Amino acid sequence: AHYYVEDAVQEIADYIGDSYYLSRLATETTADVVVFCGVGFMGESAKVLNPGKKVLMPDMSADCPMAHMADIAGIEKLRAEYEDLAVVCYINSTAELKAHADVKALPNKHILFIPDDNLGHFIAEQVPEKEFLYQNGHCPVHKAIAPEAVKKAKQEHPQALVLAHPECLPEVSALADYVGSTSGIIDYATKSDAEEFVICTETGVFYELKKKNPGKKFYPASAHQICPDMKKITLEKVRDVLKNESNAVTVEKELSEKSGRPLERM
Repeated sequence: AHYYVEDAVQEIADYIGDSYYLSRLATETTADVVVFCGVGFMGESAKVLNPGKKVLMPDMSADCPMAHMADIAGIEKLRAEYEDLAVVCYINSTAELKAHADVKALPNKHILFIPDDNLGHFIAEQVPEKEFLYQNGHCPVHKAIAPEAVKKAKQEHPQALVLAHPECLPEVSALADYVGSTSGIIDYATKSDAEEFVICTETGVFYELKKKNPGKKFYPASAHQICPDMKKITLEKVRDVLKNESNAVTVEKELSEKSGRPLERM
C-alpha cells in the first residue's frame, strides 16, 4: 500500500511505502500475485518490472493526473532543438512517458525533466551546471498547498518544524526545514528531536508518522492535502480483487521493454 491510501488499507498491507520502493519490492517477493494499493502508474510500473507476476489494482479508475502531464510531441520537438537533450522522467508517470526517457549516463547539459515541474526545479537548484527544461506538469494536491497556509500553520504551531515534499511549490519548499520524499519525511520526523511538525504532503502519511512517533504531533499545512484518487482504494475493493483476481494490469510487450529501461536503471 502507498502511504497516501486510507489508514485501514495501510493497516492490512504487507508493505507500506512510496511508489518506487513498492515497485522495487514487488520484484523481490516470491508471491505470484501482487495487489498494488495505489494509483494507475504505480501498478503499471510494478507490472513492467515484474512481467511474470499478476499485478492487480483495487480500483482501475484511481489515477494520477500528473502522470499524464507531459507532451510526447513536445518532447520530440525539443529533441530536435537540443541535440544533447536528455529526457529524465519521474516515476510518477505513465509507461508511455517513461518509454521516451533516456537511460544513459547524463553528461548532457540540457535536461528535460518530466512530468513534475516543481520537483524538476528542486533538483535543478542542486545541479546548477545543467540547464533544465520543463513541460508544466504538477501534482494537484501538492500544488494546492499555498505558502500562506504554511505560514499560518507555523504561526499556530511556532515550535513545529515544516517538512515538505519536493512536489510542492518552490515558495513552500523555501519555508520548509526539510524537503524530501514521503519516506524521507517519515525518516526525518522519526529521527528528529523535535516534538511537533507541519506536514506538507498528502495526509495519508499521517498514519505511518503517528505509528512510528506516538509521542509527537503532526499538523497538515492546509485542509486540502487529500488525493481523491488515492482515497478510492478501500478495504472492500482490496477484498474483491483478492477474491476474484480481477483488475489485472497489462502493459504491451514493446512498451514494457522501453519503459522498463529507465525504471531498471533507477
